[in-house]
Amino acid sequence: MEPSEIVQGFWDRMQARDWEGLGELLADDLVVDWPVSGERIVGCGNFVSINAEYPEGWSIRVLRIVADGEVVVSEVEVPHDTMGVHRVVSLWTVRDGKIVGGREYWTELGSDPSPEWRAAFVQRL
Repeated sequence: MEPSEIVQGFWDRMQARDWEGLGELLADDLVVDWPVSGERIVGCGNFVSINAEYPEGWSIRVLRIVADGEVVVSEVEVPHDTMGVHRVVSLWTVRDGKIVGGREYWTELGSDPSPEWRAAFVQRL
């Protein structure tokens, strides 16, 4: 599979809660950084467990996937019944058919309010 197909499969398996299948797409020594929360996840098992333990009520909508060789960027929307709507931009590295590393930027929509001084220059989404 192409790196972009692996990342699409990653999100498809997340949505399906196919934790075993998700693990098949990840390298055993996977490292994923979450800079916004200041966390690093080391190992396929830890990454799968964090996602499997996340409180239910969420779904995933892939907005875009862009690949450049072994680097794949995805933008995903994750609405949750009680926690609001989150967006994540993920930068994945795919080698030999496995995701070996990633950096994900998770944010909740509206959690970074626009300062008043920019009002004259922007349009609200």
